[in-house]
Amino acid sequence: MILVGVDGSRAGLEAVGWAALEAALRDVPLTVAHAMPRWAYETETGRYAEVAEWMRDGGQAVLVAAEQRARREQPKISVTTTFLPDDPRTALIGAARDAELLVVGSHGIGGFRGMLVGSVAFGVAGHAPCDVVVVRELPLSTRGEIVAGVDGSPACHRVLDFAVNEARLRGSRLRAVHAIAGRWGPAGPYEPGAVEDTVEALAERHPDVDVVEEEVRGHPIEVLRQAATGADLLVVGSHGHGTVAGMLLGSVSQELLHHAPCPLAVVRSER
Repeated sequence: MILVGVDGSRAGLEAVGWAALEAALRDVPLTVAHAMPRWAYETETGRYAEVAEWMRDGGQAVLVAAEQRARREQPKISVTTTFLPDDPRTALIGAARDAELLVVGSHGIGGFRGMLVGSVAFGVAGHAPCDVVVVRELPLSTRGEIVAGVDGSPACHRVLDFAVNEARLRGSRLRAVHAIAGRWGPAGPYEPGAVEDTVEALAERHPDVDVVEEEVRGHPIEVLRQAATGADLLVVGSHGHGTVAGMLLGSVSQELLHHAPCPLAVVRSER
C-alpha cells in the first residue's frame, strides 16, 4: 500500500498525482489520508460542535478532490480515503507503519510564505518507518532518468536498490552520482573505485536496467541538485557518511528537501 497525505493544497494534489502513478506501476492500492485535530474529529455536541462539523466537512471535501485526482489520472488503481485524527506528522508516521511508501507534498496550506519545505514534509522524512517521497511541483518534462546519490556508505546499498526498482518500473535509466570534494568524500579520504565497484555489481544483478555511474567533483548538494534537474526522481539516503550519531536526517538529505528540482525519495537506512 502507498499512503499519500493531503491537506487541500496544490502541493498535496501534486503528491496525489505522483502517488497514483506509483501505485499503478507497483500494482498496489493507494490510501489518501487527511489529518485533523482529534477534538474536531470526535466532537458532535456541545459548544464547538458547529466548528467541528465545519472542519469535518472541509476535510471530506479535501479527500473527495484528492480521490478524484487519483482516479482521473490512474482509473485502474484501488483508492481509499481516510481521516487521521491527530497532528499531521504524528498521524502520517503512525499510519505509515503499514505502508511501503509515504508520499507528501513539499509544503501545504499552513506553510509560511517563503518556506521551501513544510514542517510536515520535513517531519515525516526524518521519522517515518518507511521510505518517503516529497513531491515539489512536477517538472514540465523529464528525460526518463532516475538519479541516485551514492557515497559508499552501507546505506547507499538500499538507496541503489530503491532507485533501480524505480528505474525498472518506469523504463528509465539509473544514474548513480557520487560527489567528490577534492581528495575527500563526505566523511573521509576518497577511495577511488569504491562506489564504482558497488554500482557495477548492481548493474550485473539488473541487466534489464541501463545503469551508469558518474563521479563529480563538488559539494554533494549542488552536484545532486544539478544532476537531478529534469530527472523523474532523485533518491538519497536518510543519512550516510558523516552523519552525527542520533541525527534522523543527514545534512545532504535535509538540504535537498529544500532544493531538489524534482520529486525526492528519502530511503531509510534500516527498516
